[in-house]
Amino acid sequence: MAEPRVAIAYDCFFPINSGGGERVYRRIAELLRERGSDVDYVTRTQWEGPAPEASFAIVPVWRGEIYDSSGTRTPVSAVKFALALYRHFRARRENYDLVIVSALPVLNVFAVQLALAGSGTFVVTDWLEVWGWRQWRRYSGALMGTVAALLQFLAIRLGNLHTVNSDFTGSRIRSYQRRATPVTLGLIDLVGVAADSSTERSDEPYLIFIGRHIADKRLIDLLPAMSEARKRIGKLRLVIVGSGPETAAVAAGITELGLDDAVTLAGRVSDAELHTLLAGARALVNPSRREGFGLVIAEAAAVATPCVVVAGPDNAAAELVCNGVNGSVAASVKPSELAAAVVAVVTAGEPLRKSTQEWFERERTTGGLTRSLDQILQAYRSAKTR
Repeated sequence: MAEPRVAIAYDCFFPINSGGGERVYRRIAELLRERGSDVDYVTRTQWEGPAPEASFAIVPVWRGEIYDSSGTRTPVSAVKFALALYRHFRARRENYDLVIVSALPVLNVFAVQLALAGSGTFVVTDWLEVWGWRQWRRYSGALMGTVAALLQFLAIRLGNLHTVNSDFTGSRIRSYQRRATPVTLGLIDLVGVAADSSTERSDEPYLIFIGRHIADKRLIDLLPAMSEARKRIGKLRLVIVGSGPETAAVAAGITELGLDDAVTLAGRVSDAELHTLLAGARALVNPSRREGFGLVIAEAAAVATPCVVVAGPDNAAAELVCNGVNGSVAASVKPSELAAAVVAVVTAGEPLRKSTQEWFERERTTGGLTRSLDQILQAYRSAKTR
Protein backbone atom coordinates (compact mmCIF):
# COMPACT_ATOMS: atom_id res chain seq x y z
CA MET A 1 0.00 0.00 0.00
CA ALA A 2 1.32 3.46 -0.94
CA GLU A 3 2.24 5.92 1.79
CA PRO A 4 -0.79 8.07 2.71
CA ARG A 5 -1.23 11.70 1.76
CA VAL A 6 -1.30 13.46 5.13
CA ALA A 7 -2.46 16.75 6.60
CA ILE A 8 -1.70 18.01 10.11
CA ALA A 9 -4.01 20.74 11.42
CA TYR A 10 -2.90 23.04 14.23
CA ASP A 11 -2.83 26.81 14.66
CA CYS A 12 0.75 27.00 16.00
CA PHE A 13 4.03 26.16 14.31
CA PHE A 14 7.51 25.44 15.64
CA PRO A 15 9.87 27.32 15.92
CA ILE A 16 7.70 30.45 15.76
CA ASN A 17 5.82 28.94 18.71
CA SER A 18 8.00 26.98 21.10
CA GLY A 19 5.53 24.84 23.06
CA GLY A 20 5.57 21.06 23.23
CA GLY A 21 2.54 20.53 20.98
CA GLU A 22 3.92 22.36 17.98
CA ARG A 23 7.26 20.59 18.36
CA VAL A 24 5.47 17.24 18.32
CA TYR A 25 3.41 18.07 15.23
CA ARG A 26 6.40 19.36 13.32
CA ARG A 27 8.38 16.22 14.11
CA ILE A 28 5.47 14.01 13.05
CA ALA A 29 5.34 15.89 9.75
CA GLU A 30 9.09 15.41 9.25
CA LEU A 31 8.98 11.69 10.04
CA LEU A 32 6.02 11.08 7.72
CA ARG A 33 7.78 12.99 4.96
CA GLU A 34 10.88 10.83 5.47
CA ARG A 35 8.67 7.76 4.99
CA GLY A 36 7.52 9.07 1.61
CA SER A 37 4.20 10.75 2.44
CA ASP A 38 3.16 14.07 0.99
CA VAL A 39 2.46 16.21 4.06
CA ASP A 40 0.60 19.51 4.43
CA TYR A 41 0.90 21.34 7.75
CA VAL A 42 -2.33 23.37 7.84
CA THR A 43 -1.90 26.31 10.19
CA ARG A 44 -2.21 30.09 10.58
CA THR A 45 0.09 32.77 9.22
CA GLN A 46 2.36 34.31 11.88
CA TRP A 47 5.11 35.63 9.66
CA GLU A 48 5.77 38.31 7.09
CA GLY A 49 7.06 37.24 3.69
CA PRO A 50 7.77 33.60 2.80
CA ALA A 51 6.73 30.76 5.09
CA PRO A 52 9.43 29.16 7.29
CA GLU A 53 11.53 26.46 5.67
CA ALA A 54 10.46 22.85 6.18
CA SER A 55 10.71 19.48 4.48
CA PHE A 56 6.92 19.45 4.13
CA ALA A 57 4.36 21.93 2.81
CA ILE A 58 3.23 24.69 5.16
CA VAL A 59 -0.34 25.70 4.28
CA PRO A 60 -1.59 28.79 6.14
CA VAL A 61 -5.38 29.20 6.10
CA TRP A 62 -5.91 32.09 8.51
CA ARG A 63 -4.04 35.01 10.09
CA GLY A 64 -4.76 36.31 13.58
CA GLU A 65 -3.90 36.30 17.28
CA ILE A 66 -5.19 33.43 19.41
CA TYR A 67 -4.46 34.67 22.95
CA ASP A 68 -5.80 37.56 25.00
CA SER A 69 -3.64 39.74 27.27
CA SER A 70 -3.73 37.13 30.06
CA GLY A 71 -2.48 34.32 27.81
CA THR A 72 -5.89 32.64 27.47
CA ARG A 73 -7.07 31.39 24.06
CA THR A 74 -9.96 33.48 22.80
CA PRO A 75 -13.23 31.87 21.62
CA VAL A 76 -13.36 34.18 18.59
CA SER A 77 -9.98 33.03 17.29
CA ALA A 78 -10.99 29.38 17.83
CA VAL A 79 -14.13 29.88 15.74
CA LYS A 80 -12.28 31.72 12.97
CA PHE A 81 -9.54 29.12 12.67
CA ALA A 82 -12.07 26.27 12.73
CA LEU A 83 -14.03 27.92 9.89
CA ALA A 84 -10.80 28.28 7.93
CA LEU A 85 -10.04 24.59 8.49
CA TYR A 86 -13.53 23.64 7.35
CA ARG A 87 -13.19 25.62 4.11
CA HIS A 88 -9.75 24.16 3.42
CA PHE A 89 -10.68 20.53 3.94
CA ARG A 90 -14.10 20.85 2.31
CA ALA A 91 -12.45 22.11 -0.87
CA ARG A 92 -9.86 19.29 -0.74
CA ARG A 93 -11.91 16.30 0.32
CA GLU A 94 -10.09 14.02 -2.11
CA ASN A 95 -6.58 15.31 -1.36
CA TYR A 96 -5.84 13.50 1.88
CA ASP A 97 -5.85 9.90 3.05
CA LEU A 98 -5.03 10.68 6.67
CA VAL A 99 -5.56 13.84 8.71
CA ILE A 100 -4.11 14.46 12.17
CA VAL A 101 -6.02 17.27 13.83
CA SER A 102 -5.18 18.86 17.15
CA ALA A 103 -8.10 18.99 19.57
CA LEU A 104 -6.68 22.25 20.95
CA PRO A 105 -8.95 24.08 20.46
CA VAL A 106 -11.66 21.45 20.27
CA LEU A 107 -13.58 23.18 17.44
CA ASN A 108 -10.83 21.98 15.09
CA VAL A 109 -12.14 18.43 15.45
CA PHE A 110 -15.69 19.37 14.45
CA ALA A 111 -14.49 21.44 11.50
CA VAL A 112 -12.33 18.67 10.04
CA GLN A 113 -14.83 15.88 10.70
CA LEU A 114 -17.68 17.83 9.13
CA ALA A 115 -15.64 18.83 6.10
CA LEU A 116 -14.46 15.26 5.46
CA ALA A 117 -17.65 13.37 6.34
CA GLY A 118 -18.22 10.60 3.82
CA SER A 119 -14.86 11.08 2.10
CA GLY A 120 -13.22 7.98 3.59
CA THR A 121 -10.36 10.02 5.04
CA PHE A 122 -8.90 8.49 8.21
CA VAL A 123 -9.09 11.15 10.93
CA VAL A 124 -6.78 11.07 13.95
CA THR A 125 -7.70 13.44 16.78
CA ASP A 126 -4.74 14.36 18.95
CA TRP A 127 -5.44 15.35 22.54
CA LEU A 128 -2.71 17.40 24.17
CA GLU A 129 -4.94 17.57 27.24
CA VAL A 130 -8.40 16.52 28.39
CA TRP A 131 -9.97 18.70 31.06
CA GLY A 132 -12.79 18.22 33.52
CA TRP A 133 -15.68 20.64 33.41
CA ARG A 134 -14.52 22.48 36.56
CA GLN A 135 -11.18 23.24 34.93
CA TRP A 136 -12.91 24.48 31.81
CA ARG A 137 -15.08 26.81 33.93
CA ARG A 138 -12.01 28.17 35.74
CA TYR A 139 -10.24 28.77 32.44
CA SER A 140 -13.08 30.22 30.34
CA GLY A 141 -15.74 31.30 32.84
CA ALA A 142 -18.99 29.62 33.81
CA LEU A 143 -20.82 29.88 30.47
CA MET A 144 -18.00 29.38 27.97
CA GLY A 145 -16.36 26.77 30.20
CA THR A 146 -19.54 24.70 30.31
CA VAL A 147 -19.89 24.96 26.53
CA ALA A 148 -16.24 23.95 26.04
CA ALA A 149 -16.63 20.94 28.35
CA LEU A 150 -19.68 19.78 26.40
CA LEU A 151 -17.90 20.23 23.07
CA GLN A 152 -14.95 18.22 24.38
CA PHE A 153 -17.31 15.43 25.49
CA LEU A 154 -18.79 15.28 21.97
CA ALA A 155 -15.49 15.63 20.12
CA ILE A 156 -14.00 12.62 21.88
CA ARG A 157 -16.62 10.55 20.05
CA LEU A 158 -15.42 11.74 16.63
CA GLY A 159 -12.58 10.54 14.43
CA ASN A 160 -11.13 7.11 13.72
CA LEU A 161 -8.31 7.12 16.28
CA HIS A 162 -7.22 9.12 19.32
CA THR A 163 -3.62 10.00 20.11
CA VAL A 164 -2.44 11.41 23.44
CA ASN A 165 0.80 12.64 24.94
CA SER A 166 0.60 10.63 28.15
CA ASP A 167 -1.10 7.65 29.74
CA PHE A 168 -2.62 10.21 32.11
CA THR A 169 -4.54 11.81 29.22
CA GLY A 170 -5.29 8.41 27.69
CA SER A 171 -7.08 7.34 30.85
CA ARG A 172 -9.22 10.47 30.66
CA ILE A 173 -10.15 9.67 27.07
CA ARG A 174 -11.24 6.19 28.15
CA SER A 175 -13.29 7.64 31.01
CA TYR A 176 -15.34 9.52 28.39
CA GLN A 177 -15.41 6.71 25.83
CA ARG A 178 -14.79 3.23 27.20
CA ARG A 179 -14.15 1.63 23.83
CA ALA A 180 -11.41 4.09 22.91
CA THR A 181 -7.90 2.69 22.42
CA PRO A 182 -5.75 5.82 22.26
CA VAL A 183 -2.17 5.66 21.04
CA THR A 184 0.22 7.25 23.51
CA LEU A 185 2.86 9.14 21.56
CA GLY A 186 6.42 8.36 22.62
CA LEU A 187 7.90 11.82 22.92
CA ILE A 188 11.09 11.40 24.93
CA ASP A 189 13.12 10.92 21.75
CA LEU A 190 12.10 14.38 20.54
CA VAL A 191 14.98 15.44 22.74
CA GLY A 192 18.32 14.70 21.16
CA VAL A 193 21.28 13.38 23.10
CA ALA A 194 23.49 16.24 24.27
CA ALA A 195 27.07 15.62 23.18
CA ASP A 196 28.49 17.59 26.09
CA SER A 197 26.18 16.32 28.83
CA SER A 198 27.94 16.14 32.18
CA THR A 199 26.87 15.38 35.74
CA GLU A 200 29.37 17.88 37.14
CA ARG A 201 28.16 21.29 38.30
CA SER A 202 29.79 24.53 39.44
CA ASP A 203 30.00 25.56 43.09
CA GLU A 204 27.30 28.20 42.56
CA PRO A 205 24.01 26.27 42.86
CA TYR A 206 21.02 27.54 40.92
CA LEU A 207 17.58 26.36 39.88
CA ILE A 208 15.98 27.07 36.54
CA PHE A 209 12.37 27.68 35.50
CA ILE A 210 11.47 27.54 31.79
CA GLY A 211 8.06 28.45 30.41
CA ARG A 212 5.44 31.07 29.69
CA HIS A 213 4.62 33.31 32.61
CA ILE A 214 0.92 32.51 32.93
CA ALA A 215 -1.24 31.63 35.91
CA ASP A 216 -1.31 27.87 35.27
CA LYS A 217 2.51 27.68 35.42
CA ARG A 218 2.32 28.96 39.05
CA LEU A 219 5.66 30.72 38.76
CA ILE A 220 4.51 33.23 41.35
CA ASP A 221 4.22 30.33 43.86
CA LEU A 222 7.83 29.35 43.27
CA LEU A 223 9.13 32.57 44.84
CA PRO A 224 8.07 31.89 48.48
CA ALA A 225 9.40 28.34 48.12
CA MET A 226 12.68 29.75 46.83
CA SER A 227 12.89 32.02 49.88
CA GLU A 228 12.22 29.02 52.13
CA ALA A 229 14.82 26.83 50.36
CA ARG A 230 17.50 29.50 50.82
CA LYS A 231 17.19 29.04 54.57
CA ARG A 232 18.76 25.61 54.00
CA ILE A 233 20.98 26.44 51.00
CA GLY A 234 22.11 30.02 51.45
CA LYS A 235 23.82 30.45 48.07
CA LEU A 236 20.92 29.02 46.05
CA ARG A 237 19.81 31.16 43.09
CA LEU A 238 16.97 30.94 40.58
CA VAL A 239 17.10 31.74 36.86
CA ILE A 240 13.70 32.35 35.25
CA VAL A 241 13.55 31.89 31.47
CA GLY A 242 10.58 33.06 29.42
CA SER A 243 8.02 35.84 29.61
CA GLY A 244 4.29 36.37 29.64
CA PRO A 245 1.35 38.18 31.21
CA GLU A 246 2.55 37.50 34.77
CA THR A 247 6.14 38.71 34.32
CA ALA A 248 5.47 42.07 35.98
CA ALA A 249 3.80 40.41 38.96
CA VAL A 250 6.73 38.01 39.27
CA ALA A 251 9.21 40.90 39.21
CA ALA A 252 7.24 42.64 41.95
CA GLY A 253 7.13 39.43 43.99
CA ILE A 254 10.89 39.04 43.74
CA THR A 255 11.42 42.50 45.21
CA GLU A 256 8.75 42.06 47.86
CA LEU A 257 10.44 38.89 49.15
CA GLY A 258 13.89 40.45 49.07
CA LEU A 259 15.12 38.09 46.37
CA ASP A 260 16.55 40.63 43.91
CA ASP A 261 20.09 39.31 44.41
CA ALA A 262 18.98 35.67 44.20
CA VAL A 263 16.60 35.59 41.23
CA THR A 264 17.37 36.48 37.61
CA LEU A 265 14.65 37.23 35.08
CA ALA A 266 16.44 36.13 31.92
CA GLY A 267 13.52 36.58 29.50
CA ARG A 268 13.71 34.74 26.20
CA VAL A 269 17.16 33.37 25.45
CA SER A 270 18.84 31.71 22.49
CA ASP A 271 18.84 27.93 22.15
CA ALA A 272 22.57 27.85 22.92
CA GLU A 273 22.16 29.93 26.07
CA LEU A 274 19.18 27.86 27.17
CA HIS A 275 21.21 24.68 26.78
CA THR A 276 24.05 26.14 28.85
CA LEU A 277 21.70 27.31 31.59
CA LEU A 278 19.83 24.01 31.75
CA ALA A 279 23.02 21.93 31.74
CA GLY A 280 24.47 23.93 34.64
CA ALA A 281 21.40 23.92 36.89
CA ARG A 282 21.07 21.79 40.01
CA ALA A 283 17.39 21.30 39.19
CA LEU A 284 14.63 22.37 36.83
CA VAL A 285 11.61 23.47 38.86
CA ASN A 286 8.23 23.23 37.12
CA PRO A 287 5.39 24.00 39.57
CA SER A 288 2.78 23.99 36.79
CA ARG A 289 -0.83 23.17 37.64
CA ARG A 290 -1.40 21.47 34.28
CA GLU A 291 0.78 19.90 31.61
CA GLY A 292 -0.27 17.65 28.75
CA PHE A 293 3.15 16.00 28.76
CA GLY A 294 6.02 18.14 30.03
CA LEU A 295 8.70 17.88 27.35
CA VAL A 296 10.97 20.21 29.31
CA ILE A 297 11.36 17.41 31.87
CA ALA A 298 12.97 15.25 29.19
CA GLU A 299 15.08 18.16 27.96
CA ALA A 300 16.44 18.62 31.46
CA ALA A 301 17.11 14.91 31.92
CA ALA A 302 19.05 14.84 28.63
CA VAL A 303 21.66 17.07 30.29
CA ALA A 304 21.52 15.23 33.65
CA THR A 305 19.45 17.89 35.38
CA PRO A 306 16.80 16.43 37.72
CA CYS A 307 13.37 18.03 38.03
CA VAL A 308 10.98 19.17 40.72
CA VAL A 309 7.29 19.05 39.77
CA VAL A 310 4.07 19.32 41.72
CA ALA A 311 1.46 16.58 41.93
CA GLY A 312 -2.01 17.44 40.69
CA PRO A 313 -5.04 16.01 38.89
CA ASP A 314 -4.22 17.89 35.66
CA ASN A 315 -0.45 17.58 35.61
CA ALA A 316 0.76 14.79 33.33
CA ALA A 317 4.36 15.95 33.81
CA ALA A 318 4.30 14.32 37.25
CA GLU A 319 4.17 10.96 35.42
CA LEU A 320 7.68 11.62 34.13
CA VAL A 321 9.32 12.19 37.49
CA CYS A 322 10.20 9.37 39.87
CA ASN A 323 11.22 10.40 43.38
CA GLY A 324 14.92 9.78 43.89
CA VAL A 325 15.41 8.62 40.29
CA ASN A 326 15.20 11.77 38.16
CA GLY A 327 13.90 14.32 40.63
CA SER A 328 11.14 14.85 43.15
CA VAL A 329 7.37 15.33 43.14
CA ALA A 330 6.18 17.92 45.65
CA ALA A 331 2.77 17.34 47.20
CA SER A 332 1.71 20.96 46.65
CA VAL A 333 3.01 24.48 45.97
CA LYS A 334 2.94 25.33 49.67
CA PRO A 335 6.32 26.98 50.35
CA SER A 336 7.38 24.35 52.89
CA GLU A 337 6.48 21.38 50.65
CA LEU A 338 7.88 22.78 47.40
CA ALA A 339 11.02 23.97 49.17
CA ALA A 340 11.52 20.54 50.77
CA ALA A 341 11.40 18.89 47.32
CA VAL A 342 13.89 21.45 45.96
CA VAL A 343 16.30 20.96 48.85
CA ALA A 344 16.08 17.17 48.54
CA VAL A 345 17.07 17.31 44.85
CA VAL A 346 19.84 19.87 45.25
CA THR A 347 21.44 18.14 48.23
CA ALA A 348 21.25 14.71 46.54
CA GLY A 349 24.02 15.96 44.27
CA GLU A 350 25.83 14.06 41.56
CA PRO A 351 24.39 10.58 42.29
CA LEU A 352 20.91 11.88 41.45
CA ARG A 353 22.21 13.58 38.31
CA LYS A 354 23.75 10.30 37.15
CA SER A 355 20.49 8.50 37.88
CA THR A 356 18.62 11.17 35.89
CA GLN A 357 20.92 10.67 32.92
CA GLU A 358 20.39 6.90 33.06
CA TRP A 359 16.60 7.38 33.24
CA PHE A 360 16.68 9.47 30.08
CA GLU A 361 18.69 6.88 28.16
CA ARG A 362 16.28 4.10 29.15
CA GLU A 363 13.17 6.09 28.26
CA ARG A 364 14.33 7.31 24.88
CA THR A 365 15.25 3.83 23.70
CA THR A 366 12.17 1.97 24.96
CA GLY A 367 9.47 4.15 23.44
CA GLY A 368 9.81 6.76 20.73
CA LEU A 369 7.71 8.72 18.28
CA THR A 370 8.71 6.46 15.38
CA ARG A 371 7.08 3.50 17.11
CA SER A 372 3.95 5.58 17.75
CA LEU A 373 3.72 6.46 14.04
CA ASP A 374 3.93 2.76 13.23
CA GLN A 375 0.84 2.25 15.40
CA ILE A 376 -1.04 5.11 13.71
CA LEU A 377 -0.21 3.87 10.22
CA GLN A 378 -1.14 0.32 11.15
CA ALA A 379 -4.54 1.52 12.33
CA TYR A 380 -4.95 3.51 9.11
CA ARG A 381 -4.05 0.56 6.87
CA SER A 382 -6.28 -1.83 8.82
CA ALA A 383 -9.20 0.55 8.30
CA LYS A 384 -8.48 0.80 4.58
CA THR A 385 -8.46 -2.97 4.07
CA ARG A 386 -11.79 -3.61 5.79
